[in-house]
Amino acid sequence: MERLDFLGEVRNRIRENQLSRSTEKSYLDWVYRFMLFHSKRNPVQMGVSEVKEFLDDLHQKRKVAPSTHNQALNALLFLYKKVLHVSLDHEFKNIRLEKHLPLVLSRDEVKKVLLNLRGEFRLMASLIYGSGLRLCECLTLRIRDLDFERKEIIVRSSKEGMERRTVMPVVLIPMLMRQVEKSRICHEENKLIPEFSDSFISVGTETNVTPGSHDGGCQYLFPSRKLSADPITGQWIQHCHHESYLQKAIKEAIDKAGITVRASSSTLRHSFALHLLEDGYDIHTIQKLLGHKNIRTTLVYTHIQHRNRPNVHSPLDI
Repeated sequence: MERLDFLGEVRNRIRENQLSRSTEKSYLDWVYRFMLFHSKRNPVQMGVSEVKEFLDDLHQKRKVAPSTHNQALNALLFLYKKVLHVSLDHEFKNIRLEKHLPLVLSRDEVKKVLLNLRGEFRLMASLIYGSGLRLCECLTLRIRDLDFERKEIIVRSSKEGMERRTVMPVVLIPMLMRQVEKSRICHEENKLIPEFSDSFISVGTETNVTPGSHDGGCQYLFPSRKLSADPITGQWIQHCHHESYLQKAIKEAIDKAGITVRASSSTLRHSFALHLLEDGYDIHTIQKLLGHKNIRTTLVYTHIQHRNRPNVHSPLDI
């Protein structure tokens, strides 16, 4: 099998398993680098020893971060298990990462960050903080995910086949309605292009429509400015914005706000959780809003709360 054909097969397996676009790009890159490391040999002809040699090179010679090492390992485990039908799980284990408490901002700091954003950027960042969304969850919102009547946002996971509901900030409703209209106008303009297929819909995603049906509710709330050609079908497809589109804007806003800690979009989500906890909301309610499977993940915020508000008085004040 030719190299490009093999990588195409890997891409097909990735999409069948409903992995994200960023994961697809990362996994394909690591598989390609694995093949280059072994003089462009086909992985069909390689096994445990070649994988170990590649990972040892990353860890010992290239000195990559543990997270990078684990990413490469996960890509190769997926390759062998899902594409070549060979399980290597018992042969390799991820490097244990050092755990840190999530970084959070004060309410005033969050306000300063949002004030330094404009238009779509402010709306998206406000949703991440005001609804506790992950960056990818915000970017992949579709029109149908907004329940204005209940003032809720439906967060769907195509990978896990699950969904959750979180709060829709009332103050954002007028902006969200305007964004819905912008998305619909964008969709109507795209339909004038003969080669246009539809908004990107993963195989197996739970929808009431199929790709190509031009259903308005399945259009992205934040569509990318340009259409992109599907590498398999060649049809023009509407994707959402890339993660870097918002990441860069938030980073600039954080710098302008004079915040020196290494905050990011995730910091806004963490701040949502902590501020709800400070307002007296139940930890299980916060768990559901965040979409955590394990309550222990949510309990981390109680440690931050206690750290930020120690019940101790300085002896100088007594």
